[in-house]
Amino acid sequence: MSTLAFSARALARRNTIPSVSSSTQDEPSPSPVLYTETHDLHQRLLLDSLFSASHTRKIAGCLATSETTTQTSQAGSDDDSEAPLPRRRRRRRARTDDAAASSSRTTTIPTMAPHTWISLWFLLTAPVIAWDATYLFFRPRSMAGGDLHWIWKPYEIYQEIDWIYGVKAVEEGDGFPAAQAFLNVIETLLNLVYLYLAHVTPSPSAPLIGFCAATMTLWKTVLYWMQEAFCSGAGCTVRHNNLVDLTVYWLIPNGIWLVVPTAIIYVLGRDIAHSLWAAARLSEGGRAGGKKSATKVE
Repeated sequence: MSTLAFSARALARRNTIPSVSSSTQDEPSPSPVLYTETHDLHQRLLLDSLFSASHTRKIAGCLATSETTTQTSQAGSDDDSEAPLPRRRRRRRARTDDAAASSSRTTTIPTMAPHTWISLWFLLTAPVIAWDATYLFFRPRSMAGGDLHWIWKPYEIYQEIDWIYGVKAVEEGDGFPAAQAFLNVIETLLNLVYLYLAHVTPSPSAPLIGFCAATMTLWKTVLYWMQEAFCSGAGCTVRHNNLVDLTVYWLIPNGIWLVVPTAIIYVLGRDIAHSLWAAARLSEGGRAGGKKSATKVE
């Protein structure tokens, strides 16, 4: 504004210089034309300055409005980006809570209590099976007339009842007696593992171990019976016995190894099935609870 005024005064002075010089010579009166031009110039400069000031204010207002709009849009975008965060956190927290709840529910599945009669069977039959298996492994030294026969003295009778345990199997090189003795050892080891997991360090896997051991014992005994039924002439190794000896020394002892393992398989299989059903119900409940919580969060 001061620059415009200064320029106006300078222009007015320049236009008035000839009039001053002429007034000193001829001293005429001031020209009305010069006065009018100077007045118009002042008005133009004043209007230009006012226009410039208003234009500047408008530009400043537009800039301020644009800055305000930019800040508002940035704030809105920040709000949009931050708004889902609490929802995501709630979802994560809900999922974490559901996982913790499901894991806690899973850990609350009770371990099946061991059955006393099954434990007694596995405990009492372990030395009997070991004794029988070592007799077959040490033939013929374990047989009547051998230097180790005193350890297996009762087998002096049984080797004459069942020729698989007698001299005939040794002379013919029959491998079935030693093979089934090896399976007996594996079954006994599994029986001992069951006792350890059921009574020493309780574990939910104990019923599964006992179930597998009983299944092996059952089907090995079935195979033992089947090889007698399907050999040439039927009863190749026991048909020389009378009915009393066959019943007392062969049918009853080998029948026990069919009945008891079958009962063990039934009881332990039922326990395993109950555990699986309980785990399935808890798992379905956990998934349903997770879906409900996710629905609530959304």
